[in-house]
Amino acid sequence: MTAALLAGLLAGYGIAVPVGAVGACLVSLAARTTLRTGVCAALGVATADGLYALAAVLGGSALASALRPVLGPLRWVCVLVLAALAAWGAAGAVREYRGRRLAARAASAPPGALRAYLALLGLTLLNPTTVIYFAALVLGSQGGSAAGAAERSVFVTAAFAASASWQVLLAAGGALLGRTLTGHRGRLATALVASGMMTALALRMALTPD
Repeated sequence: MTAALLAGLLAGYGIAVPVGAVGACLVSLAARTTLRTGVCAALGVATADGLYALAAVLGGSALASALRPVLGPLRWVCVLVLAALAAWGAAGAVREYRGRRLAARAASAPPGALRAYLALLGLTLLNPTTVIYFAALVLGSQGGSAAGAAERSVFVTAAFAASASWQVLLAAGGALLGRTLTGHRGRLATALVASGMMTALALRMALTPD
């Protein structure tokens, strides 16, 4: 049981700690909205990681074999999603900045908690890095099929908890950043930098050879 717990924690932190496209999106969202929205988005990321961990312990090597043909299309879907999010974030920040500056209209309503949860859940499920990570985890685990239901449950729960703890920490950092940069120009700069990061990550993903 202890081995399953440690393996799950290592798996969860292993995929969560490297801050990539999903992490940048999460921090940007939390900085532009509220801590509650950021935490819900963080739980969306962790839910996706937990689902992949569950699929890993249930599907075994058959899952990894089934995932290989779709990794290419998933990568391009993720590139398009990241590019769209970057453009949407930058455009929204510019509209909000101009709206406040000219007092023409109120800023658009920020995304709600449920919308943020679903958006980050979907983005993480489509993220090829997550798919490849858990596919490799399946291929590298020789004892998964022999583990009992209790050990599998502990593994999945630990992976989810590890991912959730790190993603919530990222969301808290983003919310703190948003409160620190309270000025209109500061929020605009933060949003544009985050959009630039997502664009760069999308380009790098698109240019990475198969």
